[in-house]
Amino acid sequence: MDATRGTAGTALELRHLRCLVAIIDTGSLTDAAHELGVSQAAVSRTLAALEGVLGVRLLHRTSRSVAPTTAGVQVLARARSLLAGAEELVREATVGHTRLHIGHAWSAFGRHTTEFQRRWHERHPETELRLVRHNSPTGGLAEGRCDLAVVRAPLDLRAWSHALIGHETRHVAMASDDPWSRRRGIRLDEVFGRTLAIDRRTGTTTLDLWPGPGRLAVEYTQDIDDWLSAVATGRCVGLTPESTAAQYRRDDITYRPLRDADPVPVHLIWRARDAHPATHTVTALATDLYR
Repeated sequence: MDATRGTAGTALELRHLRCLVAIIDTGSLTDAAHELGVSQAAVSRTLAALEGVLGVRLLHRTSRSVAPTTAGVQVLARARSLLAGAEELVREATVGHTRLHIGHAWSAFGRHTTEFQRRWHERHPETELRLVRHNSPTGGLAEGRCDLAVVRAPLDLRAWSHALIGHETRHVAMASDDPWSRRRGIRLDEVFGRTLAIDRRTGTTTLDLWPGPGRLAVEYTQDIDDWLSAVATGRCVGLTPESTAAQYRRDDITYRPLRDADPVPVHLIWRARDAHPATHTVTALATDLYR
């Protein structure tokens, strides 16, 4: 590993860090040598090399014990972190496609989320499923956080491979003590008279829903938590797919159907050139649940 060169001109390597950790954890150079499967002389040379790279003394040594110096304590903490990161890198590479990450910005598969997870674990126990919430328009796909992502917000899909898995009706979210909470449904034109909470980054609501004259009062929010807080205070109402109502049930927020707006399309997106082998299986299961 040719990463960093220290004061002695020698490259810092993972074996140097493993040696330091082994010495501290076992309590002696002799025991560290046994754990690492090398000679005590090799352990001494590796420790000396590490101290040479860093230009500091890392251990206080006596005939009976070893203890880290002040610098050694700091280096030890970083060494453990770096070694853990390296192990995770190897694990990710070797695990490969036995792990599946599905990203989303707000509410995964909505009311189908639990059933999706249950069926996946029953039918595909060999592939670990993880749902990852990431506050970006692509649900973390563009950022490399997931293998596929569930998206509802308006997005140019030409950059991604994609599949339409279903549609969700729109709901109006309001504070639970709002007069509208006693109604069975709300019309789109009625919302025009309220202040509307809109998440421009990952939300599904745009001002295009009201193409006519006039200006809508809007409060822009940063993410789902910010949006929920704005609605709960009563100063705003929000429009959202039914998945939000299913995933974010709160005593201080009530959801009512929006009677006259088009439903929200729900897509799965993925990288065309690096598709996970389970992509089509995920798509089929999600589509079946939405159907």
